[in-house]
Amino acid sequence: MVAGGFVGGVALTSCPSGASNMASGEGAEQQQQQGGGDKYSVLLPTYNERDNLPLIVWLLVRYFDERCLCALTDPGSAECYHVTAEESGFDYEIIVIDDGSPDGTLEVAKQLEMIYGSDKILLRPRAKKLGLGTAYIHGIQHATGNFVFIMDADLSHHPKFIPDFIKKQKEGNYDVVSGTRYKGDGGVFGWDLRRKLISRGANFVTQVLLRPGASDLTGSFRLYKKEVLQKLVEKCVSKGYVFQMEMIVRARQLDYSIGEVPITFVDRVYGESKLGGNEIVSFLKGLLHLFATT
Repeated sequence: MVAGGFVGGVALTSCPSGASNMASGEGAEQQQQQGGGDKYSVLLPTYNERDNLPLIVWLLVRYFDERCLCALTDPGSAECYHVTAEESGFDYEIIVIDDGSPDGTLEVAKQLEMIYGSDKILLRPRAKKLGLGTAYIHGIQHATGNFVFIMDADLSHHPKFIPDFIKKQKEGNYDVVSGTRYKGDGGVFGWDLRRKLISRGANFVTQVLLRPGASDLTGSFRLYKKEVLQKLVEKCVSKGYVFQMEMIVRARQLDYSIGEVPITFVDRVYGESKLGGNEIVSFLKGLLHLFATT
């Protein structure tokens, strides 16, 4: 049993009994039966996410350990039922890559490691802010899963969609599964008109110029086969917001299969958006570079 507590002013309940011991004995057997022997590494790059980190970690643990099989079966069917961590759950780890946050994010992460265990929460900090691409490279080096989730730590990507990603990947044995705001039931909440126009405009221009074969290039909630992510990161040269876009473009170039899952993107709860004028200019420059080189 893993004790609960308060982290960053947020009350965290105890992990379900047996959740911290799923890697051995009967728990490991049940995990392999449900997850097919797969392990999922979640990479969480952070910078000034002290308030958001406890919440996103709690949600990740909840949806990996205690979840409903509805997302993995046909909704409403006789096979759709609720399970607990003792009966099911996926094998996973959460890798926190903090880039020297001045707000104490790393100290909060250390408390989370104590609560959930060092087998589930891996701290791999860096001394300073070095960019998203290098954060992924750093995280992959420490990932022990054969699948890797990348997502934002600011609660804009809800872990409730994780079972949908896993189901989609298994349906088509996709190399990449990307969350999309622009297809099916996908959408955005919490953005003002300016932000929506920027996002829609950026996505439209990239579709016209790059024809990537995916509906949402600038999103950053994705599931990769580990070896695929490693190859893509090695190929990519972009930084900032263009990096995610280049990942999909390079995946298409290398003939990797891409599946999509509709997601709801919610604007960050705590902290300030890191999107500014400099990022928009960098995006346009990166887009033109990809158009000229791909």
